[in-house]
Amino acid sequence: MPENNTLLLVDGSSYLYRAFHAMPDLRADPQDRNSAPTGAIRGMVNMLTALENEVPAQYRAVVFDASGDTFRNALYPEYKAHRNPMPDDLRAQIAPIHQVIELLGWTVLVVPDVEADDVLGTLAVMGREQGLKTVISSGDKDLAQLVNDDVLLMDTMNGKRRDVAGVQAEFGVTPAQMLDFQTLMGDAIDNVPGVAKVGPKTAAKWLAEYGTLANILANHDKIKGAVGENLRAALDWLPKGQELLKIKVDCELDEHIPGLPQLNALSSREQQTAALRDFYTQYGFKGLAAKLGGASQQPAGKAAGTKAPSSAGQTAAQAATTDMFAEPEAASAAAGPTTYETISTWAALDAWLAILKAASLTALDTETTSLNNMQAQIVGLSVCVAVGKAAYIPLAHDYPGAPLQLPREAVLAKLKPWLEDASKPKLGANVKYDSHSFANHGILVQGWQHDVMLQSYVLEVHRPHGLESLAKRHIGREGLSYEALCGKGVNQISISQVAIEQVTQYACEDVDFTLDVHQQLWPRLQYDAKLRNIYELEIASSATLLKIERNGIAIDADNLRAQSHDLGGKMLALEETAHTLAGRPFNLSSPKQLGEILFSAPPYGLGLPVVKKTSTGAPSTDEEVLEKLAEDYPLPAALLNYRSLAKLKGTYTDKLPLLINPQTSRVHTNYAQAVAVTGRLSSNEPNLQNIPIRTAEGRRVREAFVARPGCLLASADYSQIELRIMAHLSGDEALIHAFTSGQDVHRATAAEVFGLQAEAVSSEQRRYAKVMNFGLKYGMSAYGLAKNLAISPADAKAYIDRYFARYPGVKRYMDDTKALAKEQGYVETVFGRRLYLPEINSPNGPRRAGAERAAINAPMQGTAADLIKLAMNAVQNALEQAGKQTLMVLQVHDELVFDVPPDEVDWLHANIPPLMAGVAQLRVPLLAELGVGENWEKAH
Repeated sequence: MPENNTLLLVDGSSYLYRAFHAMPDLRADPQDRNSAPTGAIRGMVNMLTALENEVPAQYRAVVFDASGDTFRNALYPEYKAHRNPMPDDLRAQIAPIHQVIELLGWTVLVVPDVEADDVLGTLAVMGREQGLKTVISSGDKDLAQLVNDDVLLMDTMNGKRRDVAGVQAEFGVTPAQMLDFQTLMGDAIDNVPGVAKVGPKTAAKWLAEYGTLANILANHDKIKGAVGENLRAALDWLPKGQELLKIKVDCELDEHIPGLPQLNALSSREQQTAALRDFYTQYGFKGLAAKLGGASQQPAGKAAGTKAPSSAGQTAAQAATTDMFAEPEAASAAAGPTTYETISTWAALDAWLAILKAASLTALDTETTSLNNMQAQIVGLSVCVAVGKAAYIPLAHDYPGAPLQLPREAVLAKLKPWLEDASKPKLGANVKYDSHSFANHGILVQGWQHDVMLQSYVLEVHRPHGLESLAKRHIGREGLSYEALCGKGVNQISISQVAIEQVTQYACEDVDFTLDVHQQLWPRLQYDAKLRNIYELEIASSATLLKIERNGIAIDADNLRAQSHDLGGKMLALEETAHTLAGRPFNLSSPKQLGEILFSAPPYGLGLPVVKKTSTGAPSTDEEVLEKLAEDYPLPAALLNYRSLAKLKGTYTDKLPLLINPQTSRVHTNYAQAVAVTGRLSSNEPNLQNIPIRTAEGRRVREAFVARPGCLLASADYSQIELRIMAHLSGDEALIHAFTSGQDVHRATAAEVFGLQAEAVSSEQRRYAKVMNFGLKYGMSAYGLAKNLAISPADAKAYIDRYFARYPGVKRYMDDTKALAKEQGYVETVFGRRLYLPEINSPNGPRRAGAERAAINAPMQGTAADLIKLAMNAVQNALEQAGKQTLMVLQVHDELVFDVPPDEVDWLHANIPPLMAGVAQLRVPLLAELGVGENWEKAH
């Protein structure tokens, strides 16, 4: 819509609640939980800023409901009688929200005796009369009454744009029929009755047939059945219901908006930068305040020297909920113009090489043909040694008419001494990937000192770590996106086919932004010794993971094909069993057919009880439902078995042979390092961390993982690592004693809980204790324990009470950890990794409970992740220092897997377990065990 004839109206009350519930419980002082709540304020700022960028407008206003009753309460005292009162934390933010909206250059309207909807309707009518196009931003579908050719309704939660056709498509009625449509259904939220049992389908059907509510009422005797009786019972009420639900479009607004009927009072204004900076500082939005200082003269949403935002299509609600903590920590150092150079001559390359050799730190990045680590070929590379100044070296652009470029192999050979010089410090964003790209050309880059992706991961694990997000968040800069250059989906082209001048801009921005972001993040790490140590661990782990990924692991493809054949036979047999149990054939993979078989009444179906329903109201057939039904019925059990085998076959036995690299004859997984908030690695393409090992078929898959010819596989893993960490964290004397004295900890727990001598504990009692040891530290309830052990909830509660009575330190740790998390908003691992919990003080009960469980679990999981990384790095260094030919080929949770020559097995037995056990000193001893075999399964 053109900027000079648009009226932009925001349903402030709708925005208000969405901002409050979408954001975490932020406070003006993060260290003081009693300081002023600020989450809704921040959400409103995010949403309005995003909306302003998306819909430029000459006139704009945010309209809120006034406190107190309206004319509708006089008509019907029960109107909105069931509404819950506004939460105190939200009420406290109303006044500052109004204040900041005005400072941002919007008009705030609060009109007594009417609702915000009525003010929006009245203004929309005025706008139309004055030739304006009106955009109403709200999540309230009631406002669809106002839609016409000049009024558009934007749903801020999901980005929907409801024009006349959109309303018709969504509700099955025209905007002119929306009031009648709502009247027939009633509005439960506002406590306005409609016709009993009439929903959207019936209401739309009647309006399609009769056109208006008046005609429906006039023909009420023609509507048969119970629904017709319900309509006739509501005849006297419906006119009042319609009056309550009708949006008033003729409110008297003159005293609230001077100058009406002209709308000049709603003209968009410049934001009040100085006052806004003070406001942000007062409420703890330091990054927003800093950004104003660096770009006070720029249009909202843009930083000096940058292009328009690439996320212009982002909805206002997405702006509030995506990266919910986002706020730039500092203004960009590159407030002026940038100098980006394309290197196309040997003289220019020599000049830049001299600059690189003299630089104290160089940001380095590659543009490649593929995201596959082992297949990516370099198309070009970019370098930057000072913010705002960078260069791109195109090497393999191959589009028609592409200019001559320096020969790739010759350029790489010239740069190789500098790239492989460990004394020349280098910086990147996901340096492991760039290292792979160079390694594919025979260059082993040395001197990687920093990685902004890992800096962000350590400092702010709860936020996105991509360079685009980092640049926007920390330096207020935005650049070309990869999709803008190459397209999306099936139409995406290789960057080698993009014009060199465009890629120069894109690639130089990458390294320029990388250096700029580094200058903001690195000082924060330097001043926090614990986080700096974690960062250094991640940098070292990145180098080790590079070696593991390039080593890969051998796969016996023939073995997997044989397994696929066997699995297929078992699946066929299970299918036949399922058909027999069902009494007829059906598609086991069809939820619809399966639902009919399970839940339809005999003789067509089995008439099993419905456990839960899907969002559409159909009986669910998901795994949880089948597991519940399988306790009593054979068909669901057969279906679960079938699904398990189908997943194993599709994910592993069929797929793994296809992922063997033809150059190396090995499978190379990728370890995503900056994904899990606990610090654990994520294996993908293929995922080798989730191979099921609880079934014989799952364990058999690991038999196909083998060593080099003439070699063996070895597996070293930590024993009961998270329980040992729990003992350390809790300081519980009984638990510490069990580990330090070398007892079977589950047997010792059973002895404590059941009041027995250890030798008198039965295998069943040990199993109960094992479930408690592992389950209770993850917040398992009495109900969960009862279900797991197939005992009564009362017995389960008694076991839990006894457990915590015998292990009081564990209970104390859980309570203290939750309290600390609520106070500071995060917990830490033993080594100082910080794990943020944005929902720990959420007013939403389930979210808060989930965060409390995470507060207890995360330090254990995170410490285990830190330990395996320490072990992985120590073992790799030991292998290299000893000159061994053994290859570390996998890291799977708490386990390291090696491809080892037979004559090095004894060295591994003697060195690896003590090395892993000695990477840290806890209150209890760490224990690592090593096994060797001809394949992965036999190495356990």
